[in-house]
Amino acid sequence: MAKTPILGDADNLPEVRRQRLLELVRKSGKLTTAGLVQALGASVATVRRDLAALEDLNLVKRTHGGVIGVNLELGPAAPTAADYEPGFSDKRSRQREEKDAIAAAAARLVDDGATVLLDSGTTCLALARLLAGRRLTVVALDLNAAIAVAHGATEVLMAGGRVRPGLYNVVGPWTDAVLRDLMVDTFFMGADGISELGVTNSAVDEARVKAMAMKSAGRCVVLADHTKFNVRKLAPVCALDAVDVFVTDRATDALVEPYRSSLRRIVYA
Repeated sequence: MAKTPILGDADNLPEVRRQRLLELVRKSGKLTTAGLVQALGASVATVRRDLAALEDLNLVKRTHGGVIGVNLELGPAAPTAADYEPGFSDKRSRQREEKDAIAAAAARLVDDGATVLLDSGTTCLALARLLAGRRLTVVALDLNAAIAVAHGATEVLMAGGRVRPGLYNVVGPWTDAVLRDLMVDTFFMGADGISELGVTNSAVDEARVKAMAMKSAGRCVVLADHTKFNVRKLAPVCALDAVDVFVTDRATDALVEPYRSSLRRIVYA
């Protein structure tokens, strides 16, 4: 039986190692396999498996003896997949009015007695505050959301896993194990990027959690303000038509016109 990695082994988890590999490729543009082996402290076989997995996601392209980054830029106005992911405090200060309005519209989609899975992010945190005290069962993928919603009649469960420093959400094999055994009514998901190519995220390990959480829910509701639209980030999460509802602000209306038919339902806050 494979040994479950302990906290001290976090850097050896595939999700963490592949995220670091992508960061190295983004910075250098091109690297040798030998250079990656040295930088990651991993075996040649492990690095080759990681490169194959990332190439399958169209995030890198293997070359003879090395790897190059794949340009995921959509156009002059669109940030690339290599964009830096800001920390929680920085995210919290952006579009606060829009996020609060989106959270209020999302809260109206939740019936008393429902089971809810809450993603990470500042908009989901705003939703957690509005759900607090209601007769619900909430599973949180984020430390801040768990604290905010744990009041009164609200039953709160916290998914285990590795906590991402400065962001406070959980990822990794322990999180995967929890999600495999869940079945909830609604998953409220955040997103770093939304375009005609689908929902994307800045981190590979977090994108994996989101994709697994979608499978655990009867309905997926994405909460995203207009700044997240027509943006593509590093890691793919799902196609647009895999999302049941997008809750956003009115400024999004014109942005989604080219691919509105791919959106099953839009709720404007």
